[in-house]
Amino acid sequence: MTHVPRLVVAAPASGSGKTTVATGLMAAFAERGLAVSPHKVGPDYIDPGYHALATGRPGRNLDAYMCGPELVAPLFAHGAAGCELAVVEGVMGLFDGVSGAGELASTAHVAKLLKAPVVLVVDASSQSRSVAALVHGFASFDPEVRLAGVILNKVGSERHEQLLREALEEVGVPVYGALYRTPQVATPSRHLGLVPVAERSTEALDSVRASAAMVREGCDLEGLLALARTAPPLATEAWSASAPPGARGTARSAPTEPHTRTKPVVAVAAGAAFTFSYAEHTELLEAAGAEVVPFDPLHDEHLPEGTAGLVVGGGFPEVYAPELSANEQLRKEVAALAVTGAPIAAECAGLLYLARSLDGRAMCGVLEADARMSGRLTLGYRDAVAIGDSVLVPAGTRMRGHEFHRTVLEPGAGPAPAWGMRLPSPRVEGFVQQGVHASYLHTHWAALPDVAHRLVGRCPR
Repeated sequence: MTHVPRLVVAAPASGSGKTTVATGLMAAFAERGLAVSPHKVGPDYIDPGYHALATGRPGRNLDAYMCGPELVAPLFAHGAAGCELAVVEGVMGLFDGVSGAGELASTAHVAKLLKAPVVLVVDASSQSRSVAALVHGFASFDPEVRLAGVILNKVGSERHEQLLREALEEVGVPVYGALYRTPQVATPSRHLGLVPVAERSTEALDSVRASAAMVREGCDLEGLLALARTAPPLATEAWSASAPPGARGTARSAPTEPHTRTKPVVAVAAGAAFTFSYAEHTELLEAAGAEVVPFDPLHDEHLPEGTAGLVVGGGFPEVYAPELSANEQLRKEVAALAVTGAPIAAECAGLLYLARSLDGRAMCGVLEADARMSGRLTLGYRDAVAIGDSVLVPAGTRMRGHEFHRTVLEPGAGPAPAWGMRLPSPRVEGFVQQGVHASYLHTHWAALPDVAHRLVGRCPR
């Protein structure tokens, strides 16, 4: 049973100011001394970085597609353990989920799974009384979603605020805040969204502080905290990396034996070029018996001492291709590690790093493929099946994941591809060779904890 007070911050559409408001609320409550648990609906990696900066705790994702609806509440309970408040930032519009799958993985779906009140952030910059019709529609669309209040964003003046509040009185939806237009909290974006915290740490902290100040001034924090405390107890057990409840997929591989004298070192790429990761992945690797050691391919010339396995997740290697290429010693060590058959898991940015080249710059050369930036965005959830056995999964394993990139790889798959996918069109994708599993597909290992156990089990000792 979980008793953590909680709020879901949603919006009618993307671009309404969810991230600014959610991050500002997290920071404002944390500044008051509350232990705040930050969460993000969906597969987003970047917003949780700002959440972590605001709260001092790992930002955690709640994805009902990749992990399954049955894991949303347990993962929430795990992240929120010991906290006095949880703030959950939504994704896209409140009711936007997996295409063609109804409410699945939408903010509304997650709010219902968490039995949490929803506060709607409305961009009011170009409307007055019409805001009442908009909010009434969202409040009545699904009676199971408890739309408990509104925060007005991008308000133009005191008179504008008054008109908006009067309109919302007509539909009986409380207003918990009015935030005026300001450039102070603008966060720079580029081809895949906001610039990650790791690339602008000082400016990001300033942005978070500005969001907190704006929320403190414009929102009823006491009212929002009281609202969060109306969320009923959540009947669920917390997810555990050692024994995740309700895990889907094949039977678990044998875990690392507790009497093993030394833990295998699993190196995990980090730094500005590789910022995309889920906190649960490290927890699962450690629970499987690994010593997880982060390293920065932009600056570290050597893999961590004793590296027996390697995880290279997502990020922006295309932005740092010259620096990654210039670190020739590390590239050679990664290639040499691959030759030994050591387990190497690479997702998206990691796939590009293992390629022969990226935009004409030499990469690790583990894969006989070349990558380049393109003008086309590849984005969406995927339902994948493992083509053959690999260090991560047995053949036939089904895994749900997410693609998000503006690069192309030629060839797009190796002689032994990693995955077969049905949507958006049938295709094979990725590379499996020796101990390497490399793919564009981002996955959440909490959905199939065997992944971490198989990887650690393949590490030489």
